[in-house]
Amino acid sequence: MSRASRVVIAVLVLAAAGGALLWWRHPRPAPMVATPRAPAVPPTPPPAAPAVPAIRHPMPLSPSEPRAALPSLDNSDATLEKALIDLLGRKAVRSFLGLDGIVRRIVATVDNLATDNASVDRWPVHQTAGSLDTEVRDGGIVIGATNADRYATFVGFAEGIDTRRAVAIYVRLYPLFQQAYEDLGYPGKYFNDRLIDVIDNLLATPAVTGPIKIKRFEVDGAAPRNGGLYLFEDPALEASSAGQKILLRMGRENATKLMAKLAEVRRELASAELAPKSKAK
Repeated sequence: MSRASRVVIAVLVLAAAGGALLWWRHPRPAPMVATPRAPAVPPTPPPAAPAVPAIRHPMPLSPSEPRAALPSLDNSDATLEKALIDLLGRKAVRSFLGLDGIVRRIVATVDNLATDNASVDRWPVHQTAGSLDTEVRDGGIVIGATNADRYATFVGFAEGIDTRRAVAIYVRLYPLFQQAYEDLGYPGKYFNDRLIDVIDNLLATPAVTGPIKIKRFEVDGAAPRNGGLYLFEDPALEASSAGQKILLRMGRENATKLMAKLAEVRRELASAELAPKSKAK
């Protein structure tokens, strides 16, 4: 029993004792039938405000440092296009990137890559030409040895990106990415935390040796007439995230190169060179 409870009980006992003494010292009044009173119901306390999640990977920005004015999110395409052309060159940007609403596209794609569905209509990059190349081996279907060739040009493009400069653009324009993430349905959450989580998910893509077995997607025991959709035969691979499946379909060599670039981006985001400079004392 708590101290407060003991005090309350003591007060009630003393009050009852005092009432009993008065009752014995004076003539007893005629008994009265009292109408029972319902016990008082304490007011329901208001629900506690949900805790705001702590930022796990804060952007290396100093609030004291001046920042160039940014356009609104809806008018940011030209700003990001110019930054990307300066970084990659006009030809590469036009060849690989979709610039319409690109900040929102990037944020939506990043968010989806660690889920089971990354809708291609929101990708910031153009889809790879061609379709999945398959082979028949030992009575089953595997991803063809030449399928990886479809991705070679894009992988070369990604490998050639100057990671430090790319991350610097991201840092400078971060408020736009943050707003797009909140608009996506995550108010109060931090986009850079999600980006790091997704990179870590992609870096955990299973390493598969040898041809990857696949099977046709079936509905009610029959493959669709177009027969264009395949599933991984291994349930563990099929349970992988959408981003991991993309890397698996690219082939081990391509996946290794892209994962090395992702690891480089992650290190650059956490680099001390990007941390706010301490003020001189």
